[in-house]
Amino acid sequence: MPATKEEVAAFMAAEFPQSKCVVEAVGDDGATVSHHIGPGELRPGGTVSGPVLMGVADVALYVAILGKIGIVPLAVTTSLTINFLRKPSADAHIIADCKLMKVGRTLAVGEVSLYSKGSSEPVAHVVGTYSIPPKRDSQDFPAS
Repeated sequence: MPATKEEVAAFMAAEFPQSKCVVEAVGDDGATVSHHIGPGELRPGGTVSGPVLMGVADVALYVAILGKIGIVPLAVTTSLTINFLRKPSADAHIIADCKLMKVGRTLAVGEVSLYSKGSSEPVAHVVGTYSIPPKRDSQDFPAS
């Protein structure tokens, strides 16, 4: 059963309190998250570090999948490929716009475009795959 923006945001706040990502939107086939950029996210040369961009993209993909299939905590990243396109702004939020390409029983594939807030040109393009754990029903668990 799909999850709402509020349900996904509450789950993320409880399970990933260290994340600076904010759930902006969750839809049937995608999601948008933002990430405030501060001095700790910059690398020499005044640009947002690659690991920060990869992390924001990964969160956007996870949020989109949870929005589509419901809160499934054990869904995990199996592949993440990023293409850095241009230098992100050092003083603007990163916006990650995720579109799910395919959601099957065991795998979900999506693409994420990353932007510096206020710019229409993407700073990076990401394609990722998540593994979805098998569904379990009450028969899978012995009575205690």
